[in-house]
Amino acid sequence: MTSILSRGYHFAAFSWYAFVVKSLAAKNGEKLPPGIFVYGGPWKYLTFLNLLLQMSFFGLAALNDLQPWEKSKSALNRCKDLLFSVFAFPVGMFVVLLFWTLFAYDRELVYPATIDTFFPPWINHAMHTFVLPILLGEVLVQPHIYPQTKHALAALGGVGLAYLFWIIWVYLSVGIWVYPLLGHFSTAGLMGFFFFNMSVVTLVFVIGDKLNSHVWSKDMNKMKTKAK
Repeated sequence: MTSILSRGYHFAAFSWYAFVVKSLAAKNGEKLPPGIFVYGGPWKYLTFLNLLLQMSFFGLAALNDLQPWEKSKSALNRCKDLLFSVFAFPVGMFVVLLFWTLFAYDRELVYPATIDTFFPPWINHAMHTFVLPILLGEVLVQPHIYPQTKHALAALGGVGLAYLFWIIWVYLSVGIWVYPLLGHFSTAGLMGFFFFNMSVVTLVFVIGDKLNSHVWSKDMNKMKTKAK
């Protein structure tokens, strides 16, 4: 029953994210709010990159579900667990938490009202709300083997630095910050904000690990024994 549930869940989640990404792609060519896709298009937004990340994870999970052999020993299954534990869960949760915190404080800092004429409310929630319950659902339908914390945090830090350099490059190229909030920081403030965000991502990773272990403690012991 658990296998059937996880297969259905993975396919449904992948289909949902594919639909959302397709809906965003269909917006190409429409009249855009000023500056929204200047230089780099949607590829400079963490929200869009996260959608691709979530779609990739659930697509990989759905593909892994089709394997006829013992999945706990397969390279594909290990890649799936790595992608979820180190990137999909921490980054997805971070996007939701940071977005709605800033939105509640001052939406103009992260999602200006002019965007509402371009993205309907359901797309906003698809990008910034539904990610959280879908990830929590994944925790409940299937256990995941987490890597060593130091290795996971090194990978997260590397990806975080790469994104920081990318948005700085965009600013230096066209003089526009990806998010209006960033224009309010000094250089020191920007670095402080980055390290604060990485601290939040780290905390979310640890919470995901603890949550996974709490829900699947018995199954995790069996999986680790088989994987040796």
